[in-house]
Amino acid sequence: MSARIRVRVVADGQPVVAAQPAPHGAARTPSPNDAAVYFVYPRDGDRIYPTSTIRFGLRNMGVAPAGVAKPNTGHHHLLVDVGPPSFDAPIPADLNHIHLGGGQTEYKLTLPNGRHTLQLLLADENHVPHDPPVISERITVIVAPGGPNARRRR
Repeated sequence: MSARIRVRVVADGQPVVAAQPAPHGAARTPSPNDAAVYFVYPRDGDRIYPTSTIRFGLRNMGVAPAGVAKPNTGHHHLLVDVGPPSFDAPIPADLNHIHLGGGQTEYKLTLPNGRHTLQLLLADENHVPHDPPVISERITVIVAPGGPNARRRR
């Protein structure tokens, strides 16, 4: 992801100053104090299939795709088997930090069998968590064999 830039528009004939990246730790996007993000499915302690659709809920804020700056909105990030990242920088993008920048409210996740933790974190148009952060409780799920596409043994 590119660094955030600031652009200053000047009148014709005046020198143009090159855009500079925003300083690290620049002001974060505000969120309402009563905003909350949560799991609709699964719930803490649930057994889920290796491939399951994880569904998210959001209260007192709206969802907007990454890159869209609109007050009191953000997009989801699903944190898998990791703790929360720094709230003062963009959320990393890797297999443990899943970006749902299209504004999705669910995600088809495939995990190996065993115990896993999931957490949701809402972020602004630049993938930076809001101030205060809108983060869910960290839940634990148990992935067990099966599911609608699993083959039965004979």
